[in-house]
Amino acid sequence: MKFPITLKFNPTSAQFILLSSLFISAIFNAPFLSAVYEVVAPVTLNEWVFFLSVPLLLTFFNVIFLSLFGALFLPRTTVAIAFVVSSLLLYGTLAYGVIFDKSMIQNVMETNSGEAFSYLNSTLFLFFSILGLIPVFAISNLELNGKLKARIKQLLVLNLFALLGIAIIATFLFKSYAAVGRNNKDLTKYIIPYAFYDSGYKYLRDTYFYPPLPYKVLDKRPYIKGNAGIHPSTTVFVVGETARADKFSSNGYSRRTTPNIQNAGAISFSKVTSCGTATAVSVPCMFSRLSRENYDSRTADSQDNVLDIIHRAGVDVTWIDNNSSCKGVCKRVETIDFNPSRDPKLCDGDYCYDEVLVDLLRETLSRPSKEHRVIVLHMIGSHGPTYYRRYPEKFAKFVPDCPRSDIQNCEEAELTNTYDNTIAYTDYVLGQIIEQLATIPNSSMLYLSDHGESLGENGLYLHGFPYNLAPVEQTHVPMVYWASKFSQPQYSDCVNSLSSHPYSQDNLFDTLLGLTNVQSSTYQPTQDILRKCES
Repeated sequence: MKFPITLKFNPTSAQFILLSSLFISAIFNAPFLSAVYEVVAPVTLNEWVFFLSVPLLLTFFNVIFLSLFGALFLPRTTVAIAFVVSSLLLYGTLAYGVIFDKSMIQNVMETNSGEAFSYLNSTLFLFFSILGLIPVFAISNLELNGKLKARIKQLLVLNLFALLGIAIIATFLFKSYAAVGRNNKDLTKYIIPYAFYDSGYKYLRDTYFYPPLPYKVLDKRPYIKGNAGIHPSTTVFVVGETARADKFSSNGYSRRTTPNIQNAGAISFSKVTSCGTATAVSVPCMFSRLSRENYDSRTADSQDNVLDIIHRAGVDVTWIDNNSSCKGVCKRVETIDFNPSRDPKLCDGDYCYDEVLVDLLRETLSRPSKEHRVIVLHMIGSHGPTYYRRYPEKFAKFVPDCPRSDIQNCEEAELTNTYDNTIAYTDYVLGQIIEQLATIPNSSMLYLSDHGESLGENGLYLHGFPYNLAPVEQTHVPMVYWASKFSQPQYSDCVNSLSSHPYSQDNLFDTLLGLTNVQSSTYQPTQDILRKCES
């Protein structure tokens, strides 16, 4: 397709690659250069020389990269692909503060179509048109001068110049680069599009090309302890989605967002941190024996998680999903998969309101069972950016809300209202779950969100930021516990005394074993939050 305006500029391939490299450095890498500027904060001449060398060095690397990947034979196609990818990455970084590391790539790859389409909006289209489509149309209309032999010679000279420039910068500024790089290792994750290419390669390598690890059974003979009680226990574990602890009134938030769990006497733990900042990491991590510090997805996927051990002990385990998937956690237990058309009153073909879990729980509990049972409910919760689609209109408690996906263009108050409505609706659903369990002896409910969410603080939105850089809004998560044993004041007082202690999702493995009375060689008593109150 020809660009409608005739362009008189007909550069050589080398000139085209150099100009494209400069454009990638100056425009698409503006967030990276801004991050470097904040780190260096140049004042002295040496600091300014170092900072100004960064875009120059990046341009040299762009020249070499584009030359290696098709600039000789397909220069326009090579640059067009780089521009299209870079414009989309830049939008994600500017609009939501997203950094495309390996965990974010995994999160993107495991996103279903409904979630993916929720990010489409007029702002994205306009941004992509200006920095992606229009430049590509212009590039397609360029006539590049020079025959093959001349192009080879020109590109060789350009690349030799780039290599010489890299060598000069490395010679005179190596110590500065080493110092900044050593103290700010995550800076490279901002480099567009190369951080994305690197992360994508690592994701594909680890997911599809590494040989599968042999499956490891962590405990062959777990069992239910004899003092598990006369009545079979019923434990409902609710996996929350994208909920922030500081938005729960049970944790001190000024708005009354959690009246149902508070009226039910549930206890909220106010200092709990997540294992990751995205579902693809946090969900398998929280059920794994691995801690956050040594968590590895390949290792976790090839060994028992806590549900496997509980199930092997003889407990009836069921996973009920109202999210995209269980991220591999439920593949060896009974599963009721997500169905966006399950109930026409509660589903719209893309999503279902979390009330659908209440109905499915009721059906599950109605089946006669003499076995101890664990039922996991996986919520859609407060998943963005379409927060307004997470609650029915009648649950719009805080108004005006913001019925759009480009949340960075919402008024701050509207965005807060919309998100708070999702928390209030989650509270309603949890209240309904507790109401069902209140009639069942020896029952309990534990709720824990997978990660938190940024709502514009420091220019960040959504979640998925690298953990070491992530703001507290993405890692501070709510946890709520209710048990029929709260009728015993001594027990409820004991649990309440623990509610302000610091915990993390690393505690979940052992706490679930304790709640279900499963004896296992994998059990670490000091990690069981409720053990003190059971003794």
